[in-house]
Amino acid sequence: MGMYYCHVSESRGGFFDTRIHGEIGSPGCSIPVGAKEVSDELYAELTAPREDGKLIYPDADGYPVLIDPPPPSTEELAAIERQWRDERLMETDGVVSRHRDELEEGGTTTLTAEEYATLQAYRRALRGWPQVGEFPLIDHRPTAPQWLTDSLQ
Repeated sequence: MGMYYCHVSESRGGFFDTRIHGEIGSPGCSIPVGAKEVSDELYAELTAPREDGKLIYPDADGYPVLIDPPPPSTEELAAIERQWRDERLMETDGVVSRHRDELEEGGTTTLTAEEYATLQAYRRALRGWPQVGEFPLIDHRPTAPQWLTDSLQ
């Protein structure tokens, strides 16, 4: 039975099996210098399918441990929130178009004048949100009117 070794750095890492990569110190061994020996139990724990998002990272001595992923950067959060905002705008494009079409036809409209004004205020808030000081904090997202939320579900 082979031994497992792990080499982890901030840029890359991997597990190496002596049955595949050769014994440490033997000619042709492709296990990186500084790789740490890992028990079968730890290898199984580290390579098991994970749903918690944990990452394999070296501890202070270079041994692999599981850590929580770092929080998203401000730029990543901003990109996520811009995507969310763009989706809300696209989601309401049809409601605006329908209302305008109904007005042009001269018939009754699905939305009242007040609902339409509220919808447009919501859309303005969405467009302006990236310039607001609380962007990209999720707790400060513009809130859709309840009637709109109900009608889009």
